[in-house]
Amino acid sequence: MKAHAARVALLAAVSAATLGLAFAQTPAPAPTPAPPVAALSDQLPVPDAPAVTGTAWLLMDYATGQVLAGENVDQRVEPASITKVMTSYVIAAEMKAGKISDDDDVMMSVNAWRTGGAGTDGSYSGFEVNKTAKLLEMEKGMTVQSGNDAAIALAEHIAGSEQAFASLMNAHAARLGMKDTHFENATGLSGPEHYSTARDLATLGRALARDFPEHYAYNAIKEFTVGPITQRNRNVLLWRDKSVDGIKTGHHSGAGYCLLASAKRGDQRLISVVMGSTSESQRATDSQALLNWGFRFFETHELYTAGEPVATQKVWKGEANEIGLGVAQPLLVSMQRGQYAKLQPSMDVPRTLVAPLAKGEAVGKVRVMLDGKLVAEAPLVALEEVPEAGFFKRLWHELLMWWQSL
Repeated sequence: MKAHAARVALLAAVSAATLGLAFAQTPAPAPTPAPPVAALSDQLPVPDAPAVTGTAWLLMDYATGQVLAGENVDQRVEPASITKVMTSYVIAAEMKAGKISDDDDVMMSVNAWRTGGAGTDGSYSGFEVNKTAKLLEMEKGMTVQSGNDAAIALAEHIAGSEQAFASLMNAHAARLGMKDTHFENATGLSGPEHYSTARDLATLGRALARDFPEHYAYNAIKEFTVGPITQRNRNVLLWRDKSVDGIKTGHHSGAGYCLLASAKRGDQRLISVVMGSTSESQRATDSQALLNWGFRFFETHELYTAGEPVATQKVWKGEANEIGLGVAQPLLVSMQRGQYAKLQPSMDVPRTLVAPLAKGEAVGKVRVMLDGKLVAEAPLVALEEVPEAGFFKRLWHELLMWWQSL
């Protein structure tokens, strides 16, 4: 993100575009030179996203959560082993809550071994049955090797049973806004009520990277050894593209070949999802093409930084005579490269602000348009508290407000 240049240029522009203010707004700080003129190629229309072989796919900007391109993004699909990203998320959340530790001894139960071990058709880690391994080792075996046995053993350790663990998975899915997802198990093995969507899986990958970066980082490990067995990570993009650091592959007969991938180039991160592809090679090729397309044609700007003034506004009947207005959360936008200069910011603030005002209280909105379309908006909030003034100042301001209303 070109945070500083983007922010200061928009601060200057928003003052001139302010809507319906009774008093002049003062942006802060003073503007600095605008971003350099875009390359000629950035002035051309963005070409269509690469063709993808699969039942559903999308490309998402990590910073904003904005879908840059996609097809059948809300169609229910079988997530296969991408399910284990949610298993990792639950493990990380339980660890953060202090309920488990990476030094815990986790038992490879007979059930986990029979259901997900070497005797099954799925991927496995190879931990010995009826023996324990450290939770961290078991988690890496699940993440890197996509071990079904490890996923089941971890679920049993945390929740007593895989079914109980699935309830935790669904609770986190609901909290993260994964509206079209339901988990039956910790592995991704096929089940009648085990489904997700490309959008929800991208949301999940984004949440793991954002909320638990240490656990997310395990997805970049290229190989892992359990006993005499060393297995490679099935995400071949880890070898093809050094900017790729995750996230998870998946495959079984019902799901086809799937890949939830993420890459970071500079300070921009993109997330791709390819579901129902025809081969391991095809899912990697399509994912790589989507990432390259996204990095070439899109960029992310931080328009306003949380807690910094966008403008100042007159306050009536308060101990202070003016107040700084800003955004509570960074206001970000993903857009075609070279289009930044076309952004049109505006503010919608009441003509009269009257104390008392609480810090963080919403008093209006800032909107950003591009070619007549809304691309970003956020509440404008009071950046500090303004208590009510004493009796005589309130009375004086009441008279002035009446006079100006004539």
